[in-house]
Amino acid sequence: MNEDNRPFSSPVDAEGAKANFDANQRKLHSEGASGLWRQVSNLLILVGVIALIIILGRVL
Repeated sequence: MNEDNRPFSSPVDAEGAKANFDANQRKLHSEGASGLWRQVSNLLILVGVIALIIILGRVL
């Protein structure tokens, strides 16, 4: 099928897709996958901030 006949499609940029894949791979290898520990630590930080706001609200 001719690409010109499809109005809402753009041609695939193979080099851009490869560059994006490589960047994601580097990020994954340097930072690691975000797993359960990261989610739990984010939740604990959030609970601590909310508790601090509540405590300061009652004191002041």
